[in-house]
Formats: sequence, structure tokens, C-alpha cells
Amino acid sequence: MSYANLPRVCFALALFAAGAAALTIIPAASHADTAPDAPLSAALNVRDFGAKGDGAADDTAAFQKALDAAAKAGGATVFAPRGNYLFAGHLNVPPAVTLAGLWNYAPAHAGIRDPGQTKPTEDGTTFLPTENAGKEEAAPFITLNTNSTLKGVVIYYPKQKEDDIPAPYPWTVVMRGNNPALIDCELLNPYKGIDASNNQRHLVRNVHGQPLRMGMWVDAIYDIGRVENVHFNPWWSMKPKLFDWQMANGEAFVFARSDWEYVLNTFCYGYKVGYKFAESKTGSCNGNFLGIGADYCQTAVVIEQSEIYGLLITNGEFVSVKGPDPTMIAVEATNKGVARFVNCAFWGECNQIARIDGSGTVGLSDCTFVHWGGKDGKRAAIQARGGTLLVRGCEFMQDRPQIQIDEGVTRAVIAENIFTGAARIANRSKGSVQIGLNAAGPKQQKQQ
Repeated sequence: MSYANLPRVCFALALFAAGAAALTIIPAASHADTAPDAPLSAALNVRDFGAKGDGAADDTAAFQKALDAAAKAGGATVFAPRGNYLFAGHLNVPPAVTLAGLWNYAPAHAGIRDPGQTKPTEDGTTFLPTENAGKEEAAPFITLNTNSTLKGVVIYYPKQKEDDIPAPYPWTVVMRGNNPALIDCELLNPYKGIDASNNQRHLVRNVHGQPLRMGMWVDAIYDIGRVENVHFNPWWSMKPKLFDWQMANGEAFVFARSDWEYVLNTFCYGYKVGYKFAESKTGSCNGNFLGIGADYCQTAVVIEQSEIYGLLITNGEFVSVKGPDPTMIAVEATNKGVARFVNCAFWGECNQIARIDGSGTVGLSDCTFVHWGGKDGKRAAIQARGGTLLVRGCEFMQDRPQIQIDEGVTRAVIAENIFTGAARIANRSKGSVQIGLNAAGPKQQKQQ
């Protein structure tokens, strides 16, 4: 049959008629809830393997049986419909298997913190892990492997107390192999959230929650990892005993060895350290960090070590107001690499914007500095103790000391910046330091 001369509508009808005989009718699933984004013929329902989802019976064995059946089939989706699934054990998601709940985007449940809002056990697919309380180094709750995915679920630790120092638990999700993915999940109150180490090309996208001790750990990544739209907020508890502990001990994002980590639109609130760049036995990090934020932290960014290829941090926003010495950026004496901050905003009553040490290079360009100086206002916004410093095109919005260059600095360029009040740059370095084309001005009027 030729369709060349048919009008467009007739062409579509002809195609439909020609293919109608080939259509296969897939019978409805045995349960009302169906797996999102997966054909019914490819999804295994955990209820068919004995899972109860009543918050009382241990569903570990039923889930693992379904996951193993999916692996035996050569890969499939294991679907967990609405329910509260209790786990006294842990799960291993085999290669090419997806474990999915019904959420198509990470939900938020603040009902324990805020009366009247939804609680995590009132809707959706909720996992309730209880194994290994007090055993931080024990087996993780869920292990993802090559091409395996966890998506669309809430993970809530029901025995964790919202008004006390948190009990240690092992990692909630561990990512191994090649291309493991964690998508559209809420990790409501884990002690440690995501171990994205020892894998290649991990994808962590659309994850929200309140990890208490550590949100995410990245290490031993030799092919590009991706972290997108991951927000750690205190949706679960801000009761003083727990939240003060989190502020004194918590680290939201920690990056060690990664050969180009791509991080987009991430945020954290209420931690000792927002973003830490560390060195492990495998090395340190270089990466592209766009639109990242840290609010209400003791130190927004800590750089213990970075690679010479650079930490490229663009469009960041950082606030440090709590702790014994609130500082936006702390570059430690151990750092030998490169860190560049471009078009970033810093505000909040911190003591300093940046305290820089080590033998590496730190650059700040086109940034806005709103508050600094501590209670007496005498500390410089940026203090460099060593290495190479570049400060170009930035605006300093308080009439306070702007930059202090100490003896250990080998090179520095301070140029094309805008100061409120007089320029106050203290240069104690005997190295090569260039200062020029900076514009001082009148005190800025108080904003209404």
C-alpha cells in the first residue's frame, strides 16, 4: 500500500489501521498501583513476592526475592506500591535492576517537625530501615550496582529520635559498579546518606532530606560523576539537642578523589561544613560546581586538598553565621591545588569571607561580599597566608578591611575591585604582588 499521496490525517489513520492487528493488549496488574515510567510487562510487584507494606512485618526477604527474580530475568523494574515497608535487614539491587516506588519527584515530609503537615508514613512508598542501629561501619541499607537504580521512594528511620543526639547507622545508599543511579528520592533522616564512591559515572538527581552526620561522600571516581538538584534541609527536626549536634558534627557534601565531578544546583542548611574537599588514599577532587549553596553553616566551604586541574565553583551562594569562628571559605595549609570562585555571593555575619593557606592557587572573581569582620569589624574579608591569590572584579560592600596578604604568599593580583569606603589592603608579602585599578568609594547607604 502506498501512503505517498494521502493527506496528513488520512496518512495517520492508514498507519493506525495497518498496525491495529499487531497491537498486543497487556492485562492489568494485580494491584491498583502501577510502576511509573515502566511497562507493566517489565515490572515485578513486591506484593506478589510477599511484601506486606504494613509497617510491622519485616519485608526484607520479599524485596530481595523480587530483586533477584528481576536479575534472573535479565533486568527489570521491581515496583513497590504505596505502603510502609519495614526492613530488619538490608537490600542488594543487582545489575540492570531498578527498585522503584510511586514518586515521580522527590517529595518533602515535614510533618514530624511541623504539626499539620504530611508525615512520611501517610502517603507514597516509604522504606523503614531498622538494622544496625549503633553500628556505623556495618552493611549499608541499600547497595546499588552496575546499571541499577533506586527511584521514587522515601527512606525514613523510625527509631531515630528527633530530640536527642542521633544514633549512628551505616550508609543508607551505597553506589558501586558503573552507572548506578539514585533518582527522585527523599532521605528524610539518615545518619549517613549516600556513599557514591568506588564507581564510575554515578548519577544522583533530585534527592532531598536531612542527613545528620554526612550527606554525601564521593571518592575513587575515575570517570565523571554527576550530582544534580540535591538539597539537604532540616525538614525532619530542628529540636535543639539534635540540631546543635548536627551543627557541631555534620558535613553535607564531602568530595575526595574524583576525575571531574559535575555538580549542579545543590544546597545544604545547618552543618558544621557545607562542602568539604578532602584527600583520600586515592587522591583529591577536580570538578565543575554550578549553582551550589550552603546556608547557616559554621564553614560553607573547606578545602583540605584539590587537584591542579581545579575546583571550578560558579554562581555559588554561601552563608556562615554560627560556630566559634564562622568563615565562608577555609583553605587549609595542606592544599596544593587550584580553586576558583566565580560570580558567587557571600553574606551573613561571619568573621571572614576567606582564610587561605597552603601552596596552591585560589581565585575569586566577580563575587559579592556583603558581611564580614566579626564583632569588632577589624578582620579582613580575605586573609591569605600562603600560595597564590587572585581577587579581581569583586565588590566589597562593608567599610571594613578588605584584604590581608601575609608573608607566606608568593604571588597575588588584586585588581579591578570595588570598595565601600577607603581601600584597606595590607600587603606583608615579599613575593610578586600586583595591586591596581581598584575603585574606592563613599560608604554605602543602609538598605531599607
